[in-house]
Amino acid sequence: MNVFISGGAKNGKSSFAQDIAVKMAKETGRPLYYVATMIPHDDEDRERIERHVRNRNGLGFRTIEAGKNLSAELHDPEGIYLIDSVTALLSNEMFREDGSMYRSAPRKITAELREMCHTFDSLIFVSDYMYSDAIDYSESVEAYKKGLAEIDKMLASECDLAIEMFFGFITEYSKDEEVPEELLEMAERNDAAEAQQAAFGATEGLQRPAHPMAAEREMNFPWAEFNKHRNEEER
Repeated sequence: MNVFISGGAKNGKSSFAQDIAVKMAKETGRPLYYVATMIPHDDEDRERIERHVRNRNGLGFRTIEAGKNLSAELHDPEGIYLIDSVTALLSNEMFREDGSMYRSAPRKITAELREMCHTFDSLIFVSDYMYSDAIDYSESVEAYKKGLAEIDKMLASECDLAIEMFFGFITEYSKDEEVPEELLEMAERNDAAEAQQAAFGATEGLQRPAHPMAAEREMNFPWAEFNKHRNEEER
């Protein structure tokens, strides 16, 4: 099963994706790979990488460093691959060290990842929901945001399961589940605030949305049993 996970920064996507990958490996006995796409540029990047390494310690991952040309680094057809993240992969390919911008990077990566989805059956992609910000940025950043949106749209379509992490809520979208047309239209208008309000509503006095189906989704969430057992072991 190929899985696409997106959501805001620092929403726990990486840890959540690790849980999925580890469970898949335990159930199938197949090798487990962590595909690290971030190329560190400062101390904050290096600290983030160190934190992710600590979180993976003891889980059985073999790490593959692949900041560019991702498909050339995946050789095991039986492997379970956690690719973290698509966001960093596009940045690496699009913005070059000499300061120039490779404008065809989104198209290149879209084709590359689509082919991977057709070749491998256990890919877990992590990306960041950052393309609906209403603030105007530079032309290069806007091009990056648009490119990431196109890549993520393709992954959500090609993968068997798409998962959104939003303010602690987890929402799943499978291929047999249609997204309401009005939400698609809002997304096309890049109107994130209106889409979130329509989808989640608001809770008075709180800074996060009240998901009307939170309890039901938590009960039906496919990894809930594993997470429950993991938490009991930690205690």
